[in-house]
Amino acid sequence: MSTLRTSVAFPIVISGPSGVGKTTVIERVVAADPLLRESVSVTTRPPRPGEVSGRDYFFVSRDVFEQMKTRELVEWADVHGEFYGTPRRFLEQELAGGSDVVLNVDIQGGDSVKRSFPGAVMVFILPPSHNILEQRMRLRGDASERDLEIRLRNAKNEISGSINYDYIVVNDDLDRAVATIQAIITAERCRRDRQKPVPDRAR
Repeated sequence: MSTLRTSVAFPIVISGPSGVGKTTVIERVVAADPLLRESVSVTTRPPRPGEVSGRDYFFVSRDVFEQMKTRELVEWADVHGEFYGTPRRFLEQELAGGSDVVLNVDIQGGDSVKRSFPGAVMVFILPPSHNILEQRMRLRGDASERDLEIRLRNAKNEISGSINYDYIVVNDDLDRAVATIQAIITAERCRRDRQKPVPDRAR
């Protein structure tokens, strides 16, 4: 793929219920496109073995995170007692540098991103069915029965919020879902209102 940038860079919000395959889809899409950059979140949780600050997450204390909430984060959430958020400076720098930035956030986070960046592209990933989503969650084996019930209930609420998204992609086949999102990004880059002004050539 050519790295020539002819359009203005924009954020790409990808949301969907837990277990729908967002992380895998995003990894595949970003790896195949040199103009894409995955957003790096700020978090209060401690780094896991092998994780590097600035590459996997920006690791900060709770006090620092509290200070960042009001002006330095585009969106944030409390996930199982730890805070996660999208740093505004990182996002703005990547966009200014010509990279479209992919954000893996929930529907509340997506709404916040859209308010701050009206040109953001909103993509919601759906499972083929509720039963298949439940099967995928169980196969992961990382949640108790009670946690599964909560996640499935939350999934219904999140899916109802997909009405506010620009695109709906059903992840019934990984390759097809990745190709669909790639097509969406390509189409968005071709929009007339995203094109960079062409400088006048010297006569």
